[in-house]
Amino acid sequence: MPRSSRIKTPLILVNFKTYLEGTGENAVRLTKKAERVSSETGISIAVAPQLTDIRMIADQVEIPVYAQHVDAVDAGAFTGHVLAEAVKEAGAVGTLINHSERRLKLSEIDEVVRKTRSIGLLSVVCTNTAAVSAASAALDPDMVAIEPPELIGTGIAVSKARPEIVTDTVSLIKKIAPQVVVLCGAGITLGEDVKAALRLGTEGVLLASGVVKAKDQRKALMDIATAAVQK
Repeated sequence: MPRSSRIKTPLILVNFKTYLEGTGENAVRLTKKAERVSSETGISIAVAPQLTDIRMIADQVEIPVYAQHVDAVDAGAFTGHVLAEAVKEAGAVGTLINHSERRLKLSEIDEVVRKTRSIGLLSVVCTNTAAVSAASAALDPDMVAIEPPELIGTGIAVSKARPEIVTDTVSLIKKIAPQVVVLCGAGITLGEDVKAALRLGTEGVLLASGVVKAKDQRKALMDIATAAVQK
């Protein structure tokens, strides 16, 4: 199956980070809300819970589940590392790579992308600048998510505060690797933030606290998904 056929866009990818609102049974409840909103709107919503919650969530829902990180190691003596085969066997369809809270060197990103590709896991490389995005796209991941770290968790959306970094990133990536799906994150909270991101040429968003820590998670998800429909 071609990699591109496994990614339905626009994609809303919700990173649960290590928020208690997205941990354990809370993570299951949140994922089920996301699944219902996805079903009602027709918009693809995926989740990236903590590693310990992947199997529990994947066993109870049908929407895509991503890991938050994997290491470029093979099975063996690598205590404390995250084996890509293990998260796939637990039910994950892909993984985040190089999130701003889990940075890697470019050579390490390359190794992880190669590893995920070899076992059929989708890869989402997180980047902080247009130049890093271009370099990452050249490694042929499935997706690149541009996230200026200074805006993460601020509620100030990159698609509105720094639209030029989004358009520059999209342009560079599509010249280098047109098959790579471009997402944007950092501060994405409201439906209007998603509309702005999609109008700038991205194919989805990566977000976290705007949904996970929302007082009404379902309402936040519906606002975002509806905006993606109306873009």
